[in-house]
Amino acid sequence: MEKILVIGSREHAQRAVDVLYRTGTLHLTDVTDHLSAEEIRLRKWDSEIREKMAGLLVKIGGVLLTLPDIKGQESRWREMYEELYWRETSDIIEEASSIVSTLEERIRELSTRKTDCELRIKAYDRYQKTIEKIRPLEEQLPSLEGFEVTVLLIQTEFADLIPLIEHELYRITRNQCEMVSAEIDEDTIAAITVFNKRFSDEVHSFIFTKNVNEVRLPQEYMGKPFEEVLELIERGRRACREEQDEIEQTLRSLSEKWYLKLSVMKHVLSDKLQEIEVFSNFGQTDYVFAITGWVPARSLEKTKKAISRKFGNRVVIADLVLSGEDLEQAPSLYANPWIVRPFEFFMQLVRPPLYTEIDPSPLLAFFFPLFFGLMVGDIGYGLVILGIALVVKKRYADQGWVQSVMNVMIISSVPTMFFGFMYGEFFGDFGEKMGWLHPVHLFGISLNRIEAILPLLILSIGLGVLHVMLGLVLGIINARHMKHRKHMAEKAGMLAVIAGGILMLASLAGVLPSVPVFAGAIVLVAGLPLIVYGAGAIGLLEIMGTVGNILSYSRLMAIGMASVILAMVANELGGTLEILLLGVIVAALLHSLNIVLAMFSPSLHSIRLHVVECYSKFYEGGGTPYHPFQRVKEG
Repeated sequence: MEKILVIGSREHAQRAVDVLYRTGTLHLTDVTDHLSAEEIRLRKWDSEIREKMAGLLVKIGGVLLTLPDIKGQESRWREMYEELYWRETSDIIEEASSIVSTLEERIRELSTRKTDCELRIKAYDRYQKTIEKIRPLEEQLPSLEGFEVTVLLIQTEFADLIPLIEHELYRITRNQCEMVSAEIDEDTIAAITVFNKRFSDEVHSFIFTKNVNEVRLPQEYMGKPFEEVLELIERGRRACREEQDEIEQTLRSLSEKWYLKLSVMKHVLSDKLQEIEVFSNFGQTDYVFAITGWVPARSLEKTKKAISRKFGNRVVIADLVLSGEDLEQAPSLYANPWIVRPFEFFMQLVRPPLYTEIDPSPLLAFFFPLFFGLMVGDIGYGLVILGIALVVKKRYADQGWVQSVMNVMIISSVPTMFFGFMYGEFFGDFGEKMGWLHPVHLFGISLNRIEAILPLLILSIGLGVLHVMLGLVLGIINARHMKHRKHMAEKAGMLAVIAGGILMLASLAGVLPSVPVFAGAIVLVAGLPLIVYGAGAIGLLEIMGTVGNILSYSRLMAIGMASVILAMVANELGGTLEILLLGVIVAALLHSLNIVLAMFSPSLHSIRLHVVECYSKFYEGGGTPYHPFQRVKEG
């Protein structure tokens, strides 16, 4: 990482920010952390147009929601974006405000008319449905001046209420009413009531209190035959639809003229607003502006060229001289080869590394597949896991985290099949029973997992020793970078204790007969003072913790043993069933369960061995992730 200072004439400030934003390489820092505000009268850069831009974006969004989208203009959209982006922000705001103010009132009027048409059409539909229901009763309706007609729709199950309603209406109107009722359909009864208009308010009030569905036709329909009313309804509905078509055509015309430009302006202003949100990191005086931040070394030249191409010598980038303390504040950026990148996803489980720390991702990328393959160790399972990973990877191509996890599974399927060959396993012992393959013999030992429990346990513990000791070596390197002498001593002492203990055990077991036991004891004892110096007397207790860490790797053998036993149970159970198809189904289901467990359990335990057993020996974390100042990608 390189720390830079971007400085130039204040009149070029906004354009310089635009260039940096588009280049997308600068991790911003607070300018006052490096430059003294008192010495050069530097003050924070505060934008006065933030709220204005936010309000304008809301208005543009509302207009765009109303206008129909115009498709197929992607190339023109990009051209217009480039053209608008490099204009002065104030000019863009002024033009956008003018367009919006021109369109807002017109669109509001059209939207109100459109909504009114929709409501009227719904009302026409409701009137038509009601009249069609009561149409058979038309001949029974009296036609009297000074009287009002209302229709009550009552569900058949509440038909007993009709006499009660009729009795109450007679009471309210003093016998100046008539009621005719008939079934409209199997669920509905229509009760048509004619009453003197003098009692209209009391009648409607009573009906309202009884929660009866009352249909009141508009005044212009009153006293007309139902056939004529239906014709009027259809005519009104047709007029509404014609008005709707006219409104849609007007909106489309407005959209063809303004949608593309407003859409581009919305994105440009959104990007500008994202820029403004970080303006408090910048500084300015009456004449110059100043921006500081971190740039990856490989991107420094690109950043300088982008500024130089736009401003020449009017805006310059200066490399800042850094102290060791400055480097500790540098953001962390993973820079790994493609095969390691999928494993960076699991680094989210721990705090980001400090800039001066060793990135543990390559360590994880090497040992995770090794541990996974050692535990699963089946050619058939490896092929199925590979197939599942490829299908899921294709199905969820737009999900970054899914891509990372499936890439890890694809990589891990290779050692799974390798160890499956070594163990002689293809869906458990199915391959061996069919005579397709057999366990490999190594140093006179069969690698059949059921028979080689002790050798595999020793192998697992041996990998634990290697893994933990490698963590201690990395811890020494990290402590050296950070100039932590006591940490260096503690890690070196622990390394000596483990190495001495291994030499003693190997000598006693006759594995290293030429090495006397006391040689290992000397190495072990030599490490104790280093541990005490680095961590105090309590550091001696950590020796037992480290031994426990190493023994924890025995799970590599145990989980693998559980997996192969379940696979063998699936084969045995399927083979004992007399019906072949049923046996195949039972075996397939058990193998499927085992494969699901094989994808999750070994993954979790492998991650645990890294994070808990190994990373604790060298990894501190607590760094700041590298977040370049750039447009936040949508979707």
